[in-house]
Amino acid sequence: MFLEELKDHTKLSLSFSGCGFLCVYHAGVCAAIREFAPHLLKVPILGASAGAILGACITSDVCLSKAISVVLDVVAKARSFTFGALNRDFDLMKIVRQNLDAALPKDAHKLCSGRLHISITRFSDFSNRLVTDFQSREDLIDAIVCSCFIPVYGGFDYPKYQGEKYVDGGISVNQPVLDSNTITISPFAGENDICPSDTDSANLLGLVFSGTSIRFTMSNLMRLLVCLFPPPADACSKICQQGFEDALRYLFINGTEYD
Repeated sequence: MFLEELKDHTKLSLSFSGCGFLCVYHAGVCAAIREFAPHLLKVPILGASAGAILGACITSDVCLSKAISVVLDVVAKARSFTFGALNRDFDLMKIVRQNLDAALPKDAHKLCSGRLHISITRFSDFSNRLVTDFQSREDLIDAIVCSCFIPVYGGFDYPKYQGEKYVDGGISVNQPVLDSNTITISPFAGENDICPSDTDSANLLGLVFSGTSIRFTMSNLMRLLVCLFPPPADACSKICQQGFEDALRYLFINGTEYD
């Protein structure tokens, strides 16, 4: 992105990749943008899986501390079970739904319609759908829950959106974009606009998973594990700080004047 594009934020959009429990990284990114370039939080938001949770909170004007608490509460509850989210007694989707219901305002669907774009995968043929019009608050929450549901890992009770079964949006499109002006955000080192640099690794090889660029580094391997197995509180803090620093670096390199 160039300085002119960052200034004319009406052309921009933000995309938060799916990343499981690594979504605290997105919270750090949002904190940096809110402090130094708050106008970027007013642009269209796209999200897949856990990225849709942060996207909904931003678009609904939920305070960032409350949004972070939603994520950390899920992490804490998952860690309280043996084997975390894999424990049969742990209902991840139920907790996600409850936390969204507690955090989102009553008019969240009105605030999000036309501005928040959620990536979901239709179970019948695994095709992608990017939904942006929400008829009710429950309709919005249903879309987010569907976008976060990983088959088997999240259970066997497949969630529905408008009467049809959908699963994790990251399976089909993990990094949704509107056009070339979409700023891509991912906790994985790669070719994304805002992401870790992993300068300790000289490996330039990587892959693109459902639109998300991922380099072959040891740090990325560890991040993949964190996606599914929730980290302790101190690790969450470091991941969040990483997101803040990476976003700040992006804003500095691209010359935004933070106003």
